[in-house]
Amino acid sequence: MGDAFRSLIDRVRAEADPVEYERLVALAREDTPAARDELASVLAESQRPLWAREVAAFALGSGGDRRSFETLIFMLNYRDPVRCATAAHALARLRDPRTARAAAALATNELRTGYALHAVRLLTALRAPESVPTLISVLQRLLMGPVHYWPIAEACVQGLGALGDRRAIAVLGAAAEHHRLSPSAKAALARIPVQQGRARRRPVKPNRCP
Repeated sequence: MGDAFRSLIDRVRAEADPVEYERLVALAREDTPAARDELASVLAESQRPLWAREVAAFALGSGGDRRSFETLIFMLNYRDPVRCATAAHALARLRDPRTARAAAALATNELRTGYALHAVRLLTALRAPESVPTLISVLQRLLMGPVHYWPIAEACVQGLGALGDRRAIAVLGAAAEHHRLSPSAKAALARIPVQQGRARRRPVKPNRCP
């Protein structure tokens, strides 16, 4: 299933029950309808340990199974950045239309700003209608606040540069005034295409007299 899955199962191996670990990993690699149903049943049982829910949700989400959505969103907002990154990776491949709205809600939650990094990066990867307005809003708030959360602000700046939307010019200009953000903000501004002026009208050729 790729490097991200191998990294995940290597990370959770130490905390996992060995027998259940081998069973879930085998189901994830099997990738059949019956295997996916077994993995989905793990998410439906609230008493399951977090590592098992993470393995099941990642395998389902990476395969486009929307039964993983709620668990992945929960993990995107988790206190462990490694689990947030794993959830974001799967959500980007899930292609659930609810994902961008949920990521935007997490990114703009002022009480959870310190955990917003992977939600911001996910919004950039999704290129959804919510992406640019959310990143602008978060960056504006961080620039005005007493605590700037520089890694999140940097992710917003880089994301806005990657998205290349002219609506971000003003806030990127403000970010360029902060010495810690100035290089990346200027680089982001350079990636936004210059608005083309009106096309020049072709000169009208005079009618020739017969």
